[in-house]
Amino acid sequence: MDNIRIDLMRDNDWNQVKAIYIEGIETGNATFEASPPTWKTWNENHLQDFRLVARGEHGILGWAALSPYSVAEVSIYITSSALGKGIGSKLLSSLILQSEEKNIWTLQAGIFPENIASLKLHKKHGFREVGRREKWGK
Repeated sequence: MDNIRIDLMRDNDWNQVKAIYIEGIETGNATFEASPPTWKTWNENHLQDFRLVARGEHGILGWAALSPYSVAEVSIYITSSALGKGIGSKLLSSLILQSEEKNIWTLQAGIFPENIASLKLHKKHGFREVGRREKWGK
């Protein structure tokens, strides 16, 4: 394994990359894909500058790539005179439906821990707290 070299993926590496991808698909726990994409589809869905392969004496032993992820951050603001009237809930449920129609499958929200109403609103619509950022922002 001393002869392993990490290198940029080239277009002509696709057949070996695809074969390794198929191995991952067959495990049933590596991807949601049921079959490998075409080179054209894979190429369109992965960032050009972030495609690596591990090259050994007899070919490619593994690969890694970054793809733009369909994630968006939610912002909801309600005027103070309309708070508590369900407007935030209507906005958020409509935003969720619209995002799914446009293939955005992950929504995140950055909410101050003191903003109890917003935390409750997001939880009501299926959001969950996954962590807390410290020293974030100015």
